[in-house]
Amino acid sequence: MATPQPLADRTQSDSAVCNNIPTHITNPSARATKGHEQSVHSNNAEGSGELTAVVDDLLNQLNNKFTSISSELLSKMDDMSRRLDNLEATMAGDGTKGSGSGK
Repeated sequence: MATPQPLADRTQSDSAVCNNIPTHITNPSARATKGHEQSVHSNNAEGSGELTAVVDDLLNQLNNKFTSISSELLSKMDDMSRRLDNLEATMAGDGTKGSGSGK
């Protein structure tokens, strides 16, 4: 059986062997970096477009809800105003009738 080399010796010999290997073999992403950047950029653009669409949809939903609630609120305020006017008119009419009678 062969005796194993010390770790320090193996590291030096491994690095010497690796120095002779072309970069694209030891680091396949080095060759594909430009294509990968384009792919990542297009994926980011697609993701950004999807995000924009989702945000626009949410903003439209919020706008519709706000418009609905605003019109409902204004309608209720108009109704309350009419009811208060009727109440004031009734109280004013009762006040003139009631003021003629003695205690």
